[in-house]
Amino acid sequence: MDLTEMTAWISSLFLVPALAGCLYALLAAVLAGRFAARKAPALAADAPRPGVTILKPLCGAEPDLFENLETFCRQSYAGPVQIVFGVQNATDPAIAVVERLRAAYPSVRLDLVVDASQHGSNRKVSNLINMSARIAQETVVLADSDMTVRPDYLERVVAELSRPGVTGVTCLYHGEPAERGLCAQLSALAIDVGFVPNVLVGTSLGLAKPCFGSTIAMTRESLEKIGGFRAFKDDLADDYMIGEALRRDGGIVAIPTFTIGHACVDTELSGLWRHELRWNRTIRNVDPAGYAGSFVTHAFPLALIAALLPGAGNAALAVAALALACRVLLCLRIERAFGLAPHAYWLLPIRDMLSFINFTWSFVSGAVTWKGHDYRVVADGTLIPEHGLGHETGATSV
Repeated sequence: MDLTEMTAWISSLFLVPALAGCLYALLAAVLAGRFAARKAPALAADAPRPGVTILKPLCGAEPDLFENLETFCRQSYAGPVQIVFGVQNATDPAIAVVERLRAAYPSVRLDLVVDASQHGSNRKVSNLINMSARIAQETVVLADSDMTVRPDYLERVVAELSRPGVTGVTCLYHGEPAERGLCAQLSALAIDVGFVPNVLVGTSLGLAKPCFGSTIAMTRESLEKIGGFRAFKDDLADDYMIGEALRRDGGIVAIPTFTIGHACVDTELSGLWRHELRWNRTIRNVDPAGYAGSFVTHAFPLALIAALLPGAGNAALAVAALALACRVLLCLRIERAFGLAPHAYWLLPIRDMLSFINFTWSFVSGAVTWKGHDYRVVADGTLIPEHGLGHETGATSV
């Protein structure tokens, strides 16, 4: 076998998973429509609404923080609502944002916990442990600071949680570029044509049981039953582990048929790369076999590699074109199913190549960066800080 024949053979090896990726994209498009068309549960108009405590761990004044948090203050929910914000540094600029919210929404109960106590290697969970003493209501909703929601968010989440057998609720999310910059749009595309389809296929086929930091809703009793937040103080994938704990003894973590917004604020490629590498390594640690199998979802890059090899022939170019067409179709279907704004479709090939490179690099090491802190991830998903975290104490509740 000469060199040309060998490269042609290698090209054909890349085309097989590329074609499988095309079928995957079409399947995801079908499942997106079915998922969004499901009938959502609703609370009776005259039924009492349980009180809700929303937990918002904060770290720094990230872009559009006020606008993101404000959407949680504007809920059309008939029951009592408390929002607890938590920071670990008395000089954190997020405190000023909370004070602005208090001035803008004096009728909403907004509590602030400032506590530097560190309970484990996961700083977000340490923040939650510090905040948990202020929980005043029977339903607890944890939501990341970069999420935006519609006014009916709490009503719909509580309705899902009220279903028989449901012990937790988590939410799909879509990307919302904070600006029209290239990196923000690429970040939103990664969520809408990468994350969302993978979740829909995984859950529909029974291959995945996810739980996301976008929303984790549970009763206060359930939180106590799983050991509180302290049980997850050293976990990288704390959201996933909380979901696993809520599923014990046959519990269900429900996913409603709507999506909430994830603010995409990256303005530089380096920041976008680090964020996505952390996501990928988290998924790799949670489900290594499934993550490796997601190789086939990178249909366009695989077909393009096949087409660029000597002796590949026109068939490889045709598969590359088919793969890109399937990705555009999937993007259109996701937008229609969840009522999302149209994307810049010309960015899809760039987005797919970047995703493939990041996917490949995620196998190189277990290092991750979160909020400026570097960690190593060991085999069981535990975070090991590169530098000591310390165990400062000193709490202030405001």
